[in-house]
Amino acid sequence: MEKIVKKLESRGIRPTAMRLITYKRLAQLNVAVSLGELEKHFERSERSTLFRTMKTFEENAIVHQIEDGTGVIKYALCEEDCECEVGNDLHLHFHCNSCGETVCLTDHKIPQINLPEGYVAEDINLVAKGVCGKCNDGLE
Repeated sequence: MEKIVKKLESRGIRPTAMRLITYKRLAQLNVAVSLGELEKHFERSERSTLFRTMKTFEENAIVHQIEDGTGVIKYALCEEDCECEVGNDLHLHFHCNSCGETVCLTDHKIPQINLPEGYVAEDINLVAKGVCGKCNDGLE
């Protein structure tokens, strides 16, 4: 837990109990999750507290949002040195049509995208969809 405390403090986040257990749960899951999915794990906490925790994490580059085409925003932990900057920290996401999981493929970086003059990208989200390795193993 001390490692999580240091991580949060290094990003200027006060390590409250809710923030610590939320970070720990996100690290355990290792997939992108919606606020609703995360809320199921924390039955005794208020939805607004969890929402504020995720917003704080997002504002301080602890998590990033993923729009995977399901109509529900999901959150995933950022890489260690991530600053969530367009053009620097972008990676591919994969949504499995079979199990419904969305994962970050951080080793697969999105190349720099050159927009026409006058255009400014505020967010870039690239999601590949198909069947993940776990589900594909069962098909063979």
